[in-house]
Amino acid sequence: MPVQKFFGLAIESICATLRAMKNLSHHLAALAITAWVGGLWAIGYLAVPVLFYTQPDRQLAGELAGEMFIRLGYLGMACGMYLLIQRVSMLGRAALRQWLFWVVVVMLLLTLVLQFGIQPIMADLKAQALPADVMHSVFADRFKMLHGISSIAYLIESLLGVFLVIKTHRA
Repeated sequence: MPVQKFFGLAIESICATLRAMKNLSHHLAALAITAWVGGLWAIGYLAVPVLFYTQPDRQLAGELAGEMFIRLGYLGMACGMYLLIQRVSMLGRAALRQWLFWVVVVMLLLTLVLQFGIQPIMADLKAQALPADVMHSVFADRFKMLHGISSIAYLIESLLGVFLVIKTHRA
């Protein structure tokens, strides 16, 4: 291969890489949305129901589900923060006037409330009920109430995630 052809191919390859990197923040944003919203739906509406359906020990199923939600919460925080930072770095103050920015803010706030507000209280109730299952303890009513609140918050976050996916999808 002649030297000129080699350098020509190398330069073309470098230019293609630079063009791809120009859109890197957009690609990472798409991956963040996919990971966060996909995780919400896969864990909340697939993995956890299957877990409770197949695991005869409901206390163990609850512990495993709780651990999945905790890990998903950290993923959501990372993805949400990236999406907000990416939007502000691309658009500046104009990002604050976009609906999608505020959808991410609400999703992130719901994640934070679930992760650092409701889930720790639920975990504490489970721990106080030991060795009994929290659902068969004096804490059952409070646990059910918090579980209901967290389920509604999770549903809202999931639906906002669908909105986010649909509105950011480019064919």
